[in-house]
Amino acid sequence: MAGKVWEPTKAKKFARELEFGKPYYVIANIATNLAPYEDPQMYSEYVFTKRLSFTGNPCTEGGMSAVTLCQNFGPVYEDQPRNMRRLGSPGPQVAGPVPEGYEAYLDEAEIRGLEKHVADGSDPKRRHPLGSRRV
Repeated sequence: MAGKVWEPTKAKKFARELEFGKPYYVIANIATNLAPYEDPQMYSEYVFTKRLSFTGNPCTEGGMSAVTLCQNFGPVYEDQPRNMRRLGSPGPQVAGPVPEGYEAYLDEAEIRGLEKHVADGSDPKRRHPLGSRRV
């Protein structure tokens, strides 16, 4: 990354230097012991569009202050992180009924077979809660 980086200790400087309408990025570390199929790091994007009425600090549409973002989630990056997935984007498919590298169009019989495969799987509405006794 060649753009500017603001550390949490430089939060007020970040609030003074940011440009409205321009995206800024923070990186989140993901607990891979709890989400083993997720990437270890993903980024979030924030765009500042207005100022808070009382303090005058720049903020996002959701009300996140620039100072708060930098102090709590910093460092803040000016350039989009490379080779990293955006937080909230669809995760990689790690398994499925179609074999790896399958590139052909599915015909009607294959689609019905896949639908049956899904229907034969467990129904999330009928699952027992974790730790409950099964009868």
